Amino acid sequence: MNIIPTEIPDILLIEPQIFQDDRGFFFESYNHQKFTDKTGINLNFVQDNHSLSKQNVLRGLHYQIIQPQGKLVRTVVGSIFDVAVDIRKSSPTFGLWVGYELSAENKCQLWIPPGFAHGFLVFSEVAEVLYKTTEYYNPQGDRCILWNDPDLAIDWHLVTSPILSGKDKAGKAFKDADLFL
Repeated sequence: MNIIPTEIPDILLIEPQIFQDDRGFFFESYNHQKFTDKTGINLNFVQDNHSLSKQNVLRGLHYQIIQPQGKLVRTVVGSIFDVAVDIRKSSPTFGLWVGYELSAENKCQLWIPPGFAHGFLVFSEVAEVLYKTTEYYNPQGDRCILWNDPDLAIDWHLVTSPILSGKDKAGKAFKDADLFL
């Protein structure tokens, strides 16, 4: 496993060691001890989530203000552009975002700690995204920031208008959102 630092030091891109031959491939998608040794982060994942989305679906920017979740995100079918936004007011990277392509082909994962909003855009015909969380889902703490907020100016690499849920269409402006201290 290679840990690749990003422009926001708390966000980590994780590249697995893949064993491939004419039969196919094998890799450890998660190993607690290796993750802890390589990142210095010792945590407990409590929930696994799995979503299927069609091309041009944009989900986000989601977070929980109550029981904030750290997320380890990967794509097992297709390709997405995965985005994390620092929404911790006390952080030197407050309001900044990073985005990376996660795909079934590259098998990379993105570690997004608590205190970040998260979203993704589906590039492929369909995408299946799996992510582990460090806290259980809490509907009372669920929040959404507008995906196209001008203060964040996220370059989603859009080629057409995204397909959005009602929740994502009604997201709050970054300047009006409930944020972390």
